[in-house]
Amino acid sequence: MKRRDFLQKSIPAATLLPALINGYSVKAFAADSPLVQALMQGITNTDHVLVIIQLAGGNDGLNMVIPISTYSNYFNARSNVAIPQNRILSLSGTGASGLHPAMTGMQNIFNNGNMKVVQAVGYPQPNFSHFRATDIWMSASNSNQEVFNGWAGRYLNYEYPNFPTGYPNTDMPDPLAIQIGSTTSLTTQGPVVNMGMSITSATSFYNLVSGTTDPVPDTPAGKELKYIRLVNQQTQKYSTVIRNAANAVTQQSTYPTNNSLADQLKIVARLIKGGLKTRIYMVSFGGFDTHSVQVNAADTTTGGHATLLQRVSDACKAFQDDLQFLQIQDRVIGMTYSEFGRRIKSNSSVGTDHGAAAPMFLFGTKIETGILGNNPDIPINASVNDNVPMQYDFRSIYSTILEKWFCLDKTIVAGLYPPNINSQLQSLPLFKSSITCNAVVPPPPPDPVIDGLITNYPNPFTSSTKITFKTEGGHTLIQIIDTLGRVIRTLVEKDYAAAATDFVTFNGEGLPTGIYYARLQNGVTQKVRPMMKVRE
Repeated sequence: MKRRDFLQKSIPAATLLPALINGYSVKAFAADSPLVQALMQGITNTDHVLVIIQLAGGNDGLNMVIPISTYSNYFNARSNVAIPQNRILSLSGTGASGLHPAMTGMQNIFNNGNMKVVQAVGYPQPNFSHFRATDIWMSASNSNQEVFNGWAGRYLNYEYPNFPTGYPNTDMPDPLAIQIGSTTSLTTQGPVVNMGMSITSATSFYNLVSGTTDPVPDTPAGKELKYIRLVNQQTQKYSTVIRNAANAVTQQSTYPTNNSLADQLKIVARLIKGGLKTRIYMVSFGGFDTHSVQVNAADTTTGGHATLLQRVSDACKAFQDDLQFLQIQDRVIGMTYSEFGRRIKSNSSVGTDHGAAAPMFLFGTKIETGILGNNPDIPINASVNDNVPMQYDFRSIYSTILEKWFCLDKTIVAGLYPPNINSQLQSLPLFKSSITCNAVVPPPPPDPVIDGLITNYPNPFTSSTKITFKTEGGHTLIQIIDTLGRVIRTLVEKDYAAAATDFVTFNGEGLPTGIYYARLQNGVTQKVRPMMKVRE
């Protein structure tokens, strides 16, 4: 059989192979992702768009959002990588936390009232493998279960049932989700197929828009590559609508050069303005696995991590400015995440090792500005095993976006998650009240007695301690977290009919001595209480 005959018989006409658009190849995501299926079904009438920005490698959150209120403990734990206090960028409305000095763009977005910083985002029993942790974030699964579809894919599968059969159609002529990057993401994987398409690079995107392809070598393999591209162009259902959307935009605001994240976000803004009904875009920016030489020893505000943070900050600022220029700013929000944070204590290689919880950024004109949560508790004498304890479960952020931004009923949102997660999800105050869905009302100013929400006595304790907590009623959760960031006990998980003060005993017999954290979650309120177990 000739090679061309083999290719013709082995590549189904419905297969969406990579197409090149200005250097970014485009391929279809499988439609079986439940979240993607839910998002692309079109049941819910909304023109809102979510742009997911993955910071691949495990970003050091403590050097991104720096705890000014506990700066001495922060500095003692990581003196060889710590940012000088007088170089920390200030944030309007708070003196407790600030940003890395390279992040002036993000500082501008925050101070203009368009960014929320969510402190210490993670999940119980964190996994420190890049691959497994990434799967957990993309699938929204528990760390002890494998889920083979993504949270966005499940949403799109709900919104656009039976995809890809019958798509594109009159109601939904455009891709359900678009990812820019060389690897198809689990995030948009549906129950049966991936619900989105992938543009592998900026170059492939612009090649698609201009109708050109990258040159192929004059070899037998090159001739076959050229033929595969021809088949791809013939079977790529969405290439025309993408090209039309891109060509509808002839002017954008200025983006930084030599910045691959900025290149990706520029394409996203162009496609949104061009009229695509696509609801979810995903971009990725790597290099955050900073085990060594994270900073320059002579100036810790510079170095590899500072360069990464500056590029993220500059790209997001340019993107937000472009949305304003294109007059689509009220339809789009951005969200950053990384598969995990880094340890509290730095290592001897002028770097930081894999950790647990870390901050997330959400930005856009409809995001309620401020800092959600408290600065992480940093022990006076932090050890190499100490981790930032989780304050917010990352799936609470996902579910709040689905409910408040994509306008899904809570019961529908609950059905998009694996079992045993729904009862732990919070509806968080992320959005301004001006959004069209029923927004979460921002909480009142902090109560000066908030530290009394959860206490324990004795502290330190030897074998057990009494934990007293206050609830405003509704679902209340008390968890015990160790220094590795793992939830080792769930002491309370119940609904209270009304506001109450209650207590529970934590029996630590059999556990090693050291620091433990008691975490209270009640509605939109959370509080983490450090406790110390000592020898008798």
